[in-house]
Amino acid sequence: MVKLFRFLALPVLAGLIVGLAVLWWFQQGPGAHDARGVRAPTADSYADAVSLAAPAVVNIYTTQIVTNNDSLSDNPMFDRFMERPRRERALGSLGSGVIVSSEGYILTSYHVIREADEILVALRDGRDAPARVVGTDPETDLALLQIALENLPEVKLNGPKPVRVGDVVLAIGNPLGIGQTVSMGIVSATGRSHLGIATFENFIQTDAAINRGNSGGALIDTRGHLIGINTAILSSDGNWQGIGFATPASIAAEVMSDLIEHGRVIRGYLGVTVQDMNPNLAESFGLEEVHGGVVTEVVAGSPAQKAGLQAGDVLVGVNGEAMPDGYAAMNLIAGTEPGTKIILNVLRNRQELGLAVTVGTRPPAKE
Repeated sequence: MVKLFRFLALPVLAGLIVGLAVLWWFQQGPGAHDARGVRAPTADSYADAVSLAAPAVVNIYTTQIVTNNDSLSDNPMFDRFMERPRRERALGSLGSGVIVSSEGYILTSYHVIREADEILVALRDGRDAPARVVGTDPETDLALLQIALENLPEVKLNGPKPVRVGDVVLAIGNPLGIGQTVSMGIVSATGRSHLGIATFENFIQTDAAINRGNSGGALIDTRGHLIGINTAILSSDGNWQGIGFATPASIAAEVMSDLIEHGRVIRGYLGVTVQDMNPNLAESFGLEEVHGGVVTEVVAGSPAQKAGLQAGDVLVGVNGEAMPDGYAAMNLIAGTEPGTKIILNVLRNRQELGLAVTVGTRPPAKE
């Protein structure tokens, strides 16, 4: 029996070692691939990820026709007796976009195509086509375009896992008009807000180089998944300083769906203006913790007014969930389906109130 065990032990051990080596090769080593057959990234190259996503990143060229009146026509008497001379000139601009559907849908930043009279999309394969605007959402600085070309490359919006701080990311776009460029960095932070870039902010922050012309381009992970649409940089002089922001792909997907279905984004609405709480305000309202927001304005006839909310109330929670600040509360309301009944947790004269309100539909943003 002992001899039989010794006879079998060596082949079994050898087989186990070989099996573990093969498993490492395909999951962690040079032979590793994901479900799409993309080899796992190595420390010295992300070429596979770029080759997967880059063909779907486009250059966007816009033209705005501006009509100027001659300076002589500043005189109203001149305008009465003579036809005003008119001069037209074209203002050009550039940016980037991402093809996210074989039907030709392209996500980009709203500010890239704002007030454009003509939009031209140029693909990496040399083709170009005029684009129509499907819809815009200034409140997240996103826009959806569509082009009519066949056999389009695309990159899907649904990433495989949540973005984490420290993840390596790649930014692809057309910086400064020099042509498609890839830059590398990491996710520096998530959930960035209070930046003044858009009404609703929940940005991915990255130190991947983003410059003028990168807006609307792709932020991808090291396997080529789209994780964000590059939006803006934080800079004192307009040049890259290591702080860039991208709208998460999950938000872009929701905006895209609404723009296709409704022509605009449908959001919840209360009809209030809320100021974030600060230590001085918290003390004056008798709050032990600095959280929530002070209602500074209630729109006449709005859901908030109908529910009895008043200026001077402190909005501290929604449905019993404490709100860290007024901005978070407004984001939560915006993400609530119109018609939903909720409870606003309010402090009024240091007394706790629960106000029942039916969420309305947010009016379209002014462009």
